[in-house]
Amino acid sequence: MSVGRRRLKLLGILMMVNFFIYVIVEVSKSGGQEKNSKGQVILPSSKFWRKYTPHKAYWNRQQQKLELLYNPILTLLSNMTVEENLISNATVLNSCEPDPSVTSEVKDFAKLPDRFKDFLFYLRCRNYSLLVDQPNKCKHKPFLLLAIKSLIPHFDRRQAIRESWGKEIKSGNVTVVRVFLLGQTPPEDNFPDLSDMLKFESQTHQDILLWNYRDTFFNLTLKEVLFLKWVSSTCPDAQFIFKGDDDVFVNTHQILDYLKSLSKDKAKDLFIGDVIKDAGPHREKKLKYYIPESVYEGSYPPYAGGGGFLYSGDLALRLNNASDQVLLYPIDDVYTGMCLQKLGLAPEKHKGFKTFDIEEKHRNNICSYTNLMLVHSRKPQEMIKIWTHLQDPHLNC
Repeated sequence: MSVGRRRLKLLGILMMVNFFIYVIVEVSKSGGQEKNSKGQVILPSSKFWRKYTPHKAYWNRQQQKLELLYNPILTLLSNMTVEENLISNATVLNSCEPDPSVTSEVKDFAKLPDRFKDFLFYLRCRNYSLLVDQPNKCKHKPFLLLAIKSLIPHFDRRQAIRESWGKEIKSGNVTVVRVFLLGQTPPEDNFPDLSDMLKFESQTHQDILLWNYRDTFFNLTLKEVLFLKWVSSTCPDAQFIFKGDDDVFVNTHQILDYLKSLSKDKAKDLFIGDVIKDAGPHREKKLKYYIPESVYEGSYPPYAGGGGFLYSGDLALRLNNASDQVLLYPIDDVYTGMCLQKLGLAPEKHKGFKTFDIEEKHRNNICSYTNLMLVHSRKPQEMIKIWTHLQDPHLNC
């Protein structure tokens, strides 16, 4: 029997097993179902599933195909044969060739901004190599891993973080380590060639992770996915992870105190930040977060603002697995919310995260920062100034 026929046979068996498990579960739940006067369970007059209807928006349709691939039982609901399902999903698998079908499948493709065209052409590509790695970064099993999204030219921000809230610590059983997450900034995007400076910076500080993809706003999601894979392979024992931008101020001591106070149950599924709920895509073309109706339809799941959030290392490993089942989306913090939703989880709002800053009248009062975990945004000089004042042993708030 050929490999293809064995695969189809196995897929068919899995579908039948899933179906029978569903039936058993439904029957076992019948005790809580509505019954008539004779004690008989009232059977529903309609089907117990919704009819499979392809979405109109391109991203949603492609996500439906991906869900069919990972849940073969849904193939039955879409009236597709196993063979048709495999064929239709062949292009959903990881491919780094530009997908020419998008030009016809997205109704207004020709009118889309270039950033959307580029994103859709390479929607499935995740095969980017790591040009600069830090394989020994987590050899001491960090209590807290600080992962900061940055751009190659942002040397001043990285240095300010190294000298302030991003200092690496080893005190007793608490180890804090730091990595900066970078992609390529090519000359065609009007960036200067800073490769020699970056090489020196990496050798000096040993905290640079550089992948060979183009570092753009839409590719921040790619940065998230590649980082999760790096954690799973190189830093799987990190207890907690803070992930944020390079223009935020973080009260690392406040974060450490909070993490030390957590119970084991609370720590396992920890994901906190400045949570946004009941949101949806912006349709105004001039906005940074604009998403065309032809690309995505529907609302967003709850998500934490991408300025920074805190989560457990255990959850990072599960998010890495979930990310294989969620197509890349142009907005990285929304994408992370989608992956959490795939796991049946939602981020928790914490008042210590101020991604939209604090009131202007309190910004120059150092005591305003003592109970906060994150404030966005702050310049490099402001980061160092705030951090220095917070370390003052005579500070009285």
